[in-house]
Amino acid sequence: MEVIARAPGKIILAGEHAVVHGCTAVASSIDLYTSVSIRLRSEDEDTIKLLLNDIGLDFSWSIGRIKEVLSHFSSPFPSTPTPCSPETVTSLTALVEEQRFPESKIGLASGVYAFLWLYTSILGFKPATVVVSSELPLGAGLGSSAAYCVALSAALLALSDSVGLDKSQNGWFTFKAEAELVNKWAFEGEKIIHGRPSGVDNSVSTFGNVIKFKSGVITRIDSNMPLRMLITNTKVGRDTKALVANVSARKSRHPGTMCSVLNAIEAISDEWSTVIQSHAVDDLCLSAAEEKLGEFMEMNQGLLFSIGVSHASIETILQTTMKYKLPSKLTGAGGGGCVLTLLPTHVSGAVINKLEEELELLGFQCFTAGIGGKGVQISFDNSS
Repeated sequence: MEVIARAPGKIILAGEHAVVHGCTAVASSIDLYTSVSIRLRSEDEDTIKLLLNDIGLDFSWSIGRIKEVLSHFSSPFPSTPTPCSPETVTSLTALVEEQRFPESKIGLASGVYAFLWLYTSILGFKPATVVVSSELPLGAGLGSSAAYCVALSAALLALSDSVGLDKSQNGWFTFKAEAELVNKWAFEGEKIIHGRPSGVDNSVSTFGNVIKFKSGVITRIDSNMPLRMLITNTKVGRDTKALVANVSARKSRHPGTMCSVLNAIEAISDEWSTVIQSHAVDDLCLSAAEEKLGEFMEMNQGLLFSIGVSHASIETILQTTMKYKLPSKLTGAGGGGCVLTLLPTHVSGAVINKLEEELELLGFQCFTAGIGGKGVQISFDNSS
């Protein structure tokens, strides 16, 4: 049997950086996915294989070697999401280092640690081949690691005895009662990769649609507004910790002014969530809502520029989209990463194609994506 799970990436619509200081942020799923397929093998094959197609890496461990290194494991515990202890991380590190991980891609090793922890915790030592592929660029602030952990957790749980899924169903279907269990396991994977994640990325990827996040509290928002964004990847790496520290330092130097700016960003986040929850009953209402959201994006970008998190590459994209009178803003930490451009319903495909061509000639990478769609989905192939 083969199971395939796919989980969406995410974007921050409003509130980045302000959220670090206790303000509201709004995030959404996007219809760009990471997919994980797992095909169980016969017991006599005695290997667990991991194929990371998009980055050209593959790994293979014998079941005996994994059992030797993780000798303290007695049996899987899929219904009890559990943190990976520092001692176990050390053991997993040994398993990965034995695979001669390429030095140029060593930053991805934590994702393999997360794989080994989630696999053995949920499915134990069953032999299988796991294939990962993704439409999401790595390290661009689109939640690629969370989508990976969510899709992996969903696929593993679907093959475990802890969730009651109808494996005879055809096509894609969503988790229901089991979604929270998927989310909790994915969060444990994210902790291995990032240390202290907020939980926003995996929550958006698991449940889909839109969420509000403030002071550690996540509120899910139902939105049926058919919004589309052009996501432009600057391909410029950014140091999120340094950007966050610089904003905090600026706040220390100018507390009154910075509090006003952060409060203004929060007001935009609140307005965003109000507008996207409204029901656009006709094209006129939808157009009016899109116009409001476009103005929010422009104001939000101005405020983000004022706190020092823009970048020359981001400004180049903004100047380009401005020629087409399309509102844009950075998403995530800034300092590179990605830029969002709202694509109102009245904008033709020809105009969008022309904009994409111009941005790509400048060296950027473009994706068109719908926002606020479904969360993690699952599909079974019983043909083998």
